[in-house]
Amino acid sequence: MGHAILFFLVLEATICLAQASNSIAKPSTIWINSLVFFEDVDSRSIGTTVIPDFDFELEIDAGFYCTSSISTSYCDEFIFALSMGDMFTQQIVWSANRDHPVKENSTLEFTTDGNLVLRDADGTHVWSSNSAGRSVTGMMITEIGNLVLFDHTKATVWQSFAHPTDTLVLGQSLVEGMRLTSNTSATNHFYITVQGDGLYAFVESTPPQRYFSDLMGQNKTGHYPTKVTFMNGSLTTFGKPGPDSKSNITLPTAVSTAQYMRLDSDGYLRLYEWSWSSRDWTTVFDVMDMLDVCDYPTVCGEYGICTEGQCGCPLENNSSSSYFKLVDERKPNLGCAPITPILCREIRHHRLLTLPNISYFDDSHIVVNATSIDDCKQACLKNCSCMAVTFRYNWNVPHGDCVWVTKVFSLKSIQPDIDYNSSAYIKVQLGPSNENKSKVQSSPSIGNNVNVTLVATLSAASALVLFVIFVALYKQRRKYEKKDEEFEFDQFPGTPTRYSFEKLSECTEGFRKKLGEGGFGSVFEGKLGENRVAVKRLEGARQGKKEFLAEVETIGSIEHINLVRLIGFCVEKSERLLVYEYMSRGSLDRWIYYQDNKAPLEWCTRCNIIQDIAKGLCYLHEDCRRKIAHLDIKPQNILLDDNFNAKLADFGLCKLIDRDQSKVVTMMRGTPGYLAPEWLTSRITEKVDVYSFGVVIMEIVTGRKNIDNSQPEENFQLINLLRQKAQNNQLIDLIDKHSDDMVSHQEEVVQMMKLAIWCLQHDCIQRPSMSVVIKVLEGAISIQTFDANSLMFVQDNPSTYSVPSQASILSGPR
Repeated sequence: MGHAILFFLVLEATICLAQASNSIAKPSTIWINSLVFFEDVDSRSIGTTVIPDFDFELEIDAGFYCTSSISTSYCDEFIFALSMGDMFTQQIVWSANRDHPVKENSTLEFTTDGNLVLRDADGTHVWSSNSAGRSVTGMMITEIGNLVLFDHTKATVWQSFAHPTDTLVLGQSLVEGMRLTSNTSATNHFYITVQGDGLYAFVESTPPQRYFSDLMGQNKTGHYPTKVTFMNGSLTTFGKPGPDSKSNITLPTAVSTAQYMRLDSDGYLRLYEWSWSSRDWTTVFDVMDMLDVCDYPTVCGEYGICTEGQCGCPLENNSSSSYFKLVDERKPNLGCAPITPILCREIRHHRLLTLPNISYFDDSHIVVNATSIDDCKQACLKNCSCMAVTFRYNWNVPHGDCVWVTKVFSLKSIQPDIDYNSSAYIKVQLGPSNENKSKVQSSPSIGNNVNVTLVATLSAASALVLFVIFVALYKQRRKYEKKDEEFEFDQFPGTPTRYSFEKLSECTEGFRKKLGEGGFGSVFEGKLGENRVAVKRLEGARQGKKEFLAEVETIGSIEHINLVRLIGFCVEKSERLLVYEYMSRGSLDRWIYYQDNKAPLEWCTRCNIIQDIAKGLCYLHEDCRRKIAHLDIKPQNILLDDNFNAKLADFGLCKLIDRDQSKVVTMMRGTPGYLAPEWLTSRITEKVDVYSFGVVIMEIVTGRKNIDNSQPEENFQLINLLRQKAQNNQLIDLIDKHSDDMVSHQEEVVQMMKLAIWCLQHDCIQRPSMSVVIKVLEGAISIQTFDANSLMFVQDNPSTYSVPSQASILSGPR
């Protein structure tokens, strides 16, 4: 079981901390999260304020708090947060870093320049209020639970109310553009936001899917609401500010009981109230009570059909074929899974399963040009990203609505109405057992006999040819294996640990758990002693043993905090395996492309990742005895550890460059979309990595792939889109809209895009070195600006490029 600890902060501070109702004085503005500093393991309070009219019974606390511990004397992960309740029933109402817990001995600092900073035990920056240099003189927690940084006039500079997590407390508002986001540890993530005309709730997918809306309409001032405020037991709307706009309700100075609203991990927005009889928090009601239980996106899991609260899998009428199975037979509410996975490369075998009298909760993604059932179905079959469509029709309207679904959550069984009905069409993959194998047999004829004889003859000849080829390849393989076996490992001292194939097969449990795969092999999770490792099994390796060991020796000799460490290797006959340190959070692409419903990364985390990549490349290019060009920089080859520290991996295409070596011609290799333009001349330097780095920066800050087939044709190429937006001074349009934190730091994000433009220069001489990139990221030097036309238009095919004086020689890929 994992541990989690929340860090509570409720206080007023100016260097020494003080509150009107309760004062705290400390000689320092640094709090160290340790048992030396605090006595309690589970709740380490550093400040308290009392909720009015509760006579010290209910408090808002600040401190370190453990939410799930298997030990009464130890807890190893902490979150910076606010809590409300008594000493036995604390409930988290706000947290800063719930997605990135810190360890024991982490620190919270209120800096002299007015910034509130949380750092992990190793000094890694985890979270801050980003309020440095804004004349902050103090910090306080209000009686309603708002953490505030203020200036000398007591004006608010920063407040937790502007950065809600999953909870609203009494008096807190949700302003247009803000989000309440459910606990990110759950399988599916939900969020609630205020838009121009009302309150909306979404389940995260690409794109997000809406399951609740409360269209509030214009208020008495003629304005649409721009915020909702949690009053005593309800949400109240407020119009746009102005001389003719006043809030229709004034905030009471006291309430009858303590309350909070929380967006729970099942998508319900519930009102919780303190009960004096049970001395605990009790659920009062669901704010979305207008919804039927079957209207919630995950009530029956993915692909599940909800019928009056009961869950089942899709099954076509009058069909004996089964395309779905329950994820857990004992828990139907966990949903269903396709028996045959849907593969884009098998699009010709896709079909749509017809489910009459089925509706879907999201009706916001309507395909405008599909107004008939056939058009609706064909539009889905032609696009692999479409997983289902629903067709809704009203007998009083000449056409229906085709609604597109890219990820299928729970569906709902409905009763057909005389005026309205809806059918769902779920995409399935035809497997061998689903194909119609019955064919009408024609009567025997001379023509048929001739055809049978001809087919038999050709089959026999083909089998003979294949046998001869197999024997020849087998003999050649044995020849190379014998040659390899003559080479002794002892001639290469200083290499990483050598393991037997049997040992690595045992440590991976027969290569059972696959972590991923690429062009050169698959990666499996394993365990050597007490340490988890990642074992890469190379496939189709053409290197001999001598060449492979020489490469292992080179890679194994380099070590840097931002390079994945090579622990060992195996070379036996035709088997080639590499053993790397295990990176718990996997590859970067899983986090920036929103795979597996990952929550958006905060801006500071993305900055740290970009800086880590730059430091790893700088070490390879400038700090090794011989320069090393990686040649395959992309998010899939950037791995993340527990604290989202990034490390470069997969050196299968890298090559050494002598310091005095220049102008070498080599064949093109790497990944389309990340290749620098000079590859077309086959004359490259380490600057090809700088170009790829620029592409990765853009993917990180935009949250999309460089080449994305799901985008409209004009936005298909990210670098072309960057070129266009830079020309029109519209770089803000490219910022990842999944994250409010990214939008709030748009000026810094735009500066990062300008750094990417520098790295993406068509002329490689104009690109910065990685050491210069690091100085830019650290603020030591400014970014060199370029005209957007200096970016290559991706579809162009120029014949010549400027090439610098030094170039690299590449080895063949593994």
